[in-house]
Amino acid sequence: MRSASARFGAACWVLAAVVFLAAHLAVQAAWTQPYSWAHHNISDLGNVTCGLWGDDRRYVCSPRHAWMNAALVVSGLLLMAGVLLLRRYWRTRTAPALLLATAAAWVLVGFVPADVHLAWHLLGAVMIFFAGNVGLLLAGRSGWPAPLRRFAVAAGVSGLAAATLHLSGTYLGLGMGGTERVTAFAVPVWMAVAGLAVLLGRAAAPNAGKI
Repeated sequence: MRSASARFGAACWVLAAVVFLAAHLAVQAAWTQPYSWAHHNISDLGNVTCGLWGDDRRYVCSPRHAWMNAALVVSGLLLMAGVLLLRRYWRTRTAPALLLATAAAWVLVGFVPADVHLAWHLLGAVMIFFAGNVGLLLAGRSGWPAPLRRFAVAAGVSGLAAATLHLSGTYLGLGMGGTERVTAFAVPVWMAVAGLAVLLGRAAAPNAGKI
């Protein structure tokens, strides 16, 4: 039987994805020059200044950068809340700990845009790329229903592969931004699907398993 806390945690996960995607679309719409999911980083939406940026010297100017950075912080906090409130689904401490670290990294990159403090921003990005996707792999041995465990493993493998390609500069036609999105979106997409499953009664919590 789903508890009120589990339903709230599931709603947090779904809302996190909605907040992030809505902000992403609203912020990119304000760009005077076209924003490309293939050729621009997610972080470009949060840059506070206008100008050439990155090794490829792409032009970045995000008038609604404050919206994007706020959305990253809010989404990260919602993801963290969901991990904690859905604690009955975990059979190991490691997977939720890594996913909590990933959610905290979302908050970090929202507070420190890339053109404000690049080192801290990159630290958050690396945590998202690797901690989150390893956490998904380990979620394959959690208390979630089998379809969600299999989806977690598939998302984690895809995310880690995309992270490796992204950092090596090999984009396989997806572009820099495309490979970044495959690796960064893996955790919130899986959490949104898992959250919906809980809300729709498709994911009964096991009796055991605490953080």
